[in-house]
Amino acid sequence: MIRYARPRHKRDSTIPLINVVFLMLIFFLIAGTIATPLDPDLELVDTRELEGRDPPDTLVLRRDGTLRFQGSPIDPETYMARHATEPVRIVPDRDALGPRLIEVTAQLRAFGAQSVLLVTRQALE
Repeated sequence: MIRYARPRHKRDSTIPLINVVFLMLIFFLIAGTIATPLDPDLELVDTRELEGRDPPDTLVLRRDGTLRFQGSPIDPETYMARHATEPVRIVPDRDALGPRLIEVTAQLRAFGAQSVLLVTRQALE
């Protein structure tokens, strides 16, 4: 009796595919850079110990809703009478109410402000 050999089915191996992908990953990590590196002799400024102060040319909206300019209380009409040609910058307190900020912005626009900019702190986290 003659036996017929059953054809063996080879399993597809994913190992060669993984190796190719891994080699491509290594190639692109070595060949490409996302950003140019900083100069190794460069030392960045450390600002952790600096005291934070309001910018000198801005209106400050305090948490109680009052406006201050260079440490003195001021109202939008008086501010615009003195600084009519400049863009207006407002630094609001973190706890200042939103409706009060909108009200102050509307008053500044009514007294002739061409642009009102809101100054905030950018988080680096």
